[in-house]
Amino acid sequence: IDRALKVYHVYMEEKYHRDPVPPIPELPATVRKYFINILTTNYLFMKKCVQSNPGVPIQQQWLMSVLMLVPQSLMEGKESELLAEKLLGEIIRDYEMSMRRCVVRNVLIKPDVKGLEDEEEAPLPLLPLGLDFSRPWHNSFIQAKNQILSNLHILHPTMKTLLDFGYAAFSAFLIVDFSSFRLKGPIDCESLKTDVSLSCSKAEEKILSTWYQRIIGLFTQKESLNGVKSDQVDSFYNCVATLMSNQLKELLRRTVEAFVKLFDPEDRNCLPLFKMELTLDEKKMEFYPSFQDLEEAILFMVNRIGQTLQ
Repeated sequence: IDRALKVYHVYMEEKYHRDPVPPIPELPATVRKYFINILTTNYLFMKKCVQSNPGVPIQQQWLMSVLMLVPQSLMEGKESELLAEKLLGEIIRDYEMSMRRCVVRNVLIKPDVKGLEDEEEAPLPLLPLGLDFSRPWHNSFIQAKNQILSNLHILHPTMKTLLDFGYAAFSAFLIVDFSSFRLKGPIDCESLKTDVSLSCSKAEEKILSTWYQRIIGLFTQKESLNGVKSDQVDSFYNCVATLMSNQLKELLRRTVEAFVKLFDPEDRNCLPLFKMELTLDEKKMEFYPSFQDLEEAILFMVNRIGQTLQ
């Protein structure tokens, strides 16, 4: 098959990649002019004969496919229909002209003489090559697949178990339960800071005693390292550490987002109520705690959440 394809390719190249027209030999001026006139006249006559032959018309199905690409909103109205007919007529004329030019280019060779510079020629269409049943991509695909399976540790079955542990532990869990803030009624800043700190400490203890212990139990089993080579153990555990870190970061992010949503101005039903006093001291009226102290307390809670499990 390879030999036959090679012979076929050589034949097609010899047929369609023809050598350029040899230059006209040096002749006396009178003879040269007469020879060029005959050559030009013969070429134009043969070109006219070739172009006059009937050609294959464009298929109606192709035109309908072109119209299907036009949005329906642009086809509404009488003017749009007339414009579409005009464009289709232009497409048909361009197609017929291209076909005639290709036939001329395929049959005749335009001589390189003065007077034929403006004669247009279309390039030869590319002929389809023989079917290629080789699979050069298959070996590289198998090699890349094996390399991914050996180096991309996130695809290891143990990582899926680790992901399941994280989903079961953190999907419906937040470090601080903010739903009870509103139910407590007015609360002073110091008490709120204390409650957040206690919630963070309890959440940290819970995570270390449940989720973290399950992970330790998982990696104490020999089956957790199945398929991992001895020289890849360090990189495998680095992947485990990264996955655990990403799960904890996601938990912290969701907790901070839930805290920020408490202060949504469009939903005041969850806004925490801060206990504040209006004091009068030396003819000066002010709030206690001040707005600066209130801002520091809110930022303290965000920072305390971010410091959990650090």
